[in-house]
Amino acid sequence: MRDVLYLDRIEQAETLLKPQRVEVLRQLAEPHSCGEVAEQLAQTPQRVYYHVKRLVDAGLVTLVSERRVRGIQEGVYQAAARSYWLSPRLVGVLGPRRAQDELSLGHLLTLVEEVQADIADLDRTAPELPSIGVSGEIRVRPEQRQEFLDDLKTVLRDLFTRYGGAEGDAFKLAVACYPKGDRDD
Repeated sequence: MRDVLYLDRIEQAETLLKPQRVEVLRQLAEPHSCGEVAEQLAQTPQRVYYHVKRLVDAGLVTLVSERRVRGIQEGVYQAAARSYWLSPRLVGVLGPRRAQDELSLGHLLTLVEEVQADIADLDRTAPELPSIGVSGEIRVRPEQRQEFLDDLKTVLRDLFTRYGGAEGDAFKLAVACYPKGDRDD
């Protein structure tokens, strides 16, 4: 099972975005038969099989084994990934993009879409994908925002200069600063 399955085809999104299919998919985080899922969801096995078949056809669920139960072959299915990302390209950009500067929300959204697409394109079959994730919270008074941005650019320019040679593994660095919401995680 993959950690993430990136959905960039409208057919996949249409298949996934049905509440009952999402529930079936949640049940298939671990391998189960349609009968087992039906019992958990208080549905008929036929109804669950219908949804599982659509999820399999879209590549969102895989048949992991088969077993014989009372003379009938029963499939055991599992979700193809632990999480599913919908590509922003499924909708695309509506209307022309306005000119964006580094301090605009539009610029940040474009950067996030780019990072998401880059991550989706990585070879997740590789035994190791070296990556670094750093996150933190800082507080900047409004009158210090420009100074903070200038300092951040200086630090990043220094890193790009110091590690910007032609040898070694290439990494892409994206830094995003945005207002922290009230959501508790």
